Amino acid sequence: MPRPEVLDRIKEAEQEADDIVAEAEEDREQRIQEARAEAEEIREQAHEEADAAAQERLEDAREEIEAEREQLIEEGEAARENLEEAAQAETDEVVEYVIDLFEEAVHAST
Repeated sequence: MPRPEVLDRIKEAEQEADDIVAEAEEDREQRIQEARAEAEEIREQAHEEADAAAQERLEDAREEIEAEREQLIEEGEAARENLEEAAQAETDEVVEYVIDLFEEAVHAST
């Protein structure tokens, strides 16, 4: 094979190698971009799922707090009613006692 043909074949082989390397570089860059896009999508999805889970826990906590609040209000109202009844009973007894003392004082002075 004459020397110019050998040089042409070497140049062609080098050009093919350069083309293969360039194509591989483009493919690598494309895969990196796709991987980054997929990673960002996964991050966004995880963030959305975390937000949804946090919102659900918050709602559950609010419902639990509201239930406890209602129970405390009911217990407080029951305790208040018991205290009012006890106070009313004591008031009646005190009024009777004061009236008795007054009557005794009136009878004692007459």
